[in-house]
Amino acid sequence: MPSITRRIAIQFLLCAVVSLWNVPLCAARQSAGDPSGTAAKEFLTVDRVVSRMEQRNQERAAALRTYEGTRTYRMQYRGFFGSHDAEIVVAVKASPSEKEFTVESQSGSKFIIDHVLKKLLDGEKEATDDQARSRTALISKNYAFTLTGIDDSAGDPQYILSVFPKTDEKYLYRGKIWVDTNDFAVTRIEAEPARSPSMWIKKAEIKHKYEKVGDFWLPQENRTESLIRLGGHALLSIDYRD
Repeated sequence: MPSITRRIAIQFLLCAVVSLWNVPLCAARQSAGDPSGTAAKEFLTVDRVVSRMEQRNQERAAALRTYEGTRTYRMQYRGFFGSHDAEIVVAVKASPSEKEFTVESQSGSKFIIDHVLKKLLDGEKEATDDQARSRTALISKNYAFTLTGIDDSAGDPQYILSVFPKTDEKYLYRGKIWVDTNDFAVTRIEAEPARSPSMWIKKAEIKHKYEKVGDFWLPQENRTESLIRLGGHALLSIDYRD
């Protein structure tokens, strides 16, 4: 591949994943229910929902001092440069101030592994900085919230909130979040980046799900699909286990 074409390909693929970098960090801090058992069953106003979500996240972020797990990162690209797939399996050790990644296996396109998936890990390490977390946290300082409905289709009711970024921070997003009515934890996100990560990206859709592990809500799966202006798309997925 000519060098200029290769550089353009790198930019395509990096832009396709950049919108995902911060979301798992925010979500990893969502956690368990009200230990007093006093979580209200009546439906609250949006201000009270957001206030309780922020308070509970602060309290339980301190409780989740460290965690370990395994992630599978996959990238599928279909478009102007053909079809390219790659996968890495990563062991993660995390604390509030740092993350350590160990690549246990890798397969597929070495180009995507080196220039996309490993760059994604580097970006996540950088985002553990206190200032970065403050700028991108799911709090009223960074977002305007609107209560749009209640989802009772799967067990306990969920508040559905629309979120709109208040700043031009590139890792913020706009869309909808689902908040558990008992734990006041985010259980699901469907959104798009607040601003396009690149002129090359026509549209990017972000979908995240979380599951309760013991007393904490942690990421279960993340999906980001980006449509490229010149045609084609890139799909990034992250699956969590252990």
